[in-house]
Amino acid sequence: MRDDLPDSRDPSEAETIEELPAAPPEPLPPPVPIELTVAGMTHVGLVRQNNEDQYLIVRLRKSLELLDTSLAHADIPQMADREGYVLLVADGIGGRAGGERASTLVVQEATHYLLGAAKWFFRLEDPDEHVRLRLLHEALERIDRHMIEEGLDNPALAGMGTTLTAVSVVGAEAFAVHVGDSRAYRLHEGRLEQITTDHTLTQEFIDKGILSPEQARGHRLHSVLTNALGGKPGVDADIIKLRISGGDKLLLCTDGLTDMVSDDKIAAILERHEAPAVTCRALVDAALSSGGTDNITVIVAAIETGAM
Repeated sequence: MRDDLPDSRDPSEAETIEELPAAPPEPLPPPVPIELTVAGMTHVGLVRQNNEDQYLIVRLRKSLELLDTSLAHADIPQMADREGYVLLVADGIGGRAGGERASTLVVQEATHYLLGAAKWFFRLEDPDEHVRLRLLHEALERIDRHMIEEGLDNPALAGMGTTLTAVSVVGAEAFAVHVGDSRAYRLHEGRLEQITTDHTLTQEFIDKGILSPEQARGHRLHSVLTNALGGKPGVDADIIKLRISGGDKLLLCTDGLTDMVSDDKIAAILERHEAPAVTCRALVDAALSSGGTDNITVIVAAIETGAM
């Protein structure tokens, strides 16, 4: 194991949350009831021989069931089940073996982290936003570290990496975590919003005014990444906070969809279909009918929320 890699302690065994100050924080407003109907789908496409994409859909629960007490029920703090969700897509890079292993590893490590340290997830409603962001970075650093270590141990996997686009949802608050050129979108009141920004050379050209978005779409350098998990130590991820509301839809996808299907057509498909599973099928079919030159992976979540 390299000496310059980050600390390899399992975050589920380490103290990752600082002690609260002596003065109690202001009481939080009650969480907004939320329910996601969600589905995912991946397809190898029409050209590739293997699928280097992976996806993950997780629902986390935190609950306390009152069986009996000598106190009056009015003297017991209000307790209710709490649910949260994690949606994730990953697109591996580094050749046939490395790319597939990298995207597999990111899903395995994300699952391991959520199982071993799920206590942090529900602290996304903690008023200290610095704590939330630090914990998200810990999860990314763990994934990055394991990918690099495995590449060092196996020369066939050297230099492997992956994109990672994930959205975690608790109540009406969501965080998008993003590295690479997979994307997260939100359909809100009929308007499709791209939540993430591609980490690609052509996106840098767009930002500098060298290329227009239309020119970048078919550019020969459009798939050259400027940022990914793995490859070298250190994670430079975008973390975007957003509010969601009833009627919204979330879409996470790899570039096998967005390289083949325009945003306008994606928006029309999301609007046309209610059921996420049907929507996933329609999106994949649209990419295949446009050539299907890459692996295609999509997650669609329809959001229902209660009143505040």
